[in-house]
Amino acid sequence: MICENILERVGNTPLTNIISGDLDIELYAKLEYYNPTGSVKDRAASYIIKKLLDSGEIDQDTTLIESSSGNFGIALSAYCKQYGLKFLCVIDPHINPINEAIIRKLGHSVVKVAEPDASGGYLLNRIKKVNELLMDIPNSYWVNQYGNPYNSEAYYNTLGAEICKSFENIDYIFMGVSSGGTITGVSRKLKEKFPNIKVIAVDIVGSVIFGGPAQKRYIPGIGSSMVPDILKQAKIDDVVMVDEVSTIKMCHELLEKHYIFAGGSSGSVFHAVKQYFQGKKFNTKPRVLTIFADRGDRYSSTIYNEAWYSNFTQKVTAVKAI
Repeated sequence: MICENILERVGNTPLTNIISGDLDIELYAKLEYYNPTGSVKDRAASYIIKKLLDSGEIDQDTTLIESSSGNFGIALSAYCKQYGLKFLCVIDPHINPINEAIIRKLGHSVVKVAEPDASGGYLLNRIKKVNELLMDIPNSYWVNQYGNPYNSEAYYNTLGAEICKSFENIDYIFMGVSSGGTITGVSRKLKEKFPNIKVIAVDIVGSVIFGGPAQKRYIPGIGSSMVPDILKQAKIDDVVMVDEVSTIKMCHELLEKHYIFAGGSSGSVFHAVKQYFQGKKFNTKPRVLTIFADRGDRYSSTIYNEAWYSNFTQKVTAVKAI
């Protein structure tokens, strides 16, 4: 199929079987990094912008504003450029330099928050800056991936619908949680077709989403310093918490054993599946689906950098020893 613009090629991402001999399950992964800008966030960015324009909630003179650690900022940058819209991305020092360069290269404005918030991260101060910008910039609109119902609606109508068409039955689905839109939309859609499916949320140690204590986190794309409002509508059956060292190890395993070059949240989800099913036996292997949200190249200076990984694990070990 030939498309006039690569950004039109959103969705219909590949599904792959993952052979994991030590687990008594049938495991599949939906590879969302095959979306045009490299992540599941393309679905929300393209859907939300079109919805806002069609409804008249924004016009061609509106400045869209969003706080993003990377993937959603990149996706919004691309689709705003496609529609000729102004976009202002609020970032922080933890953003991958590649991600920042892509956003700037697409011709959009960037505001970088410098001061960490009380949790040790930057999210709360990024949100504070967004609200200040809304006051200062006429005809501006906060996309707000943490609370905008169009976010979960995007995944309900796209990713959720695709999964329903691809399977006659699914017993479990594991999804990483950050802003909450993906798991909210997908869980609601899948529960309609597969009432008995178990939706397992995967979060990272140091995130506060499911009530854990706030700690400094180093891997973007999973976890949050606040509880997203949008999660109130999610249908979640269980939660698995994963530490960042395990996340990194599983990213390497996915690449070395399964040829899947995926981002940090995918490693977290893969570890959560192993942790959840380790040692369990079934009369009939349950069918388990995972969502791999983004690709690994944007983590080349961290997760896939041996020097960074070695320093990181030493730092974590030293902290645990105190």
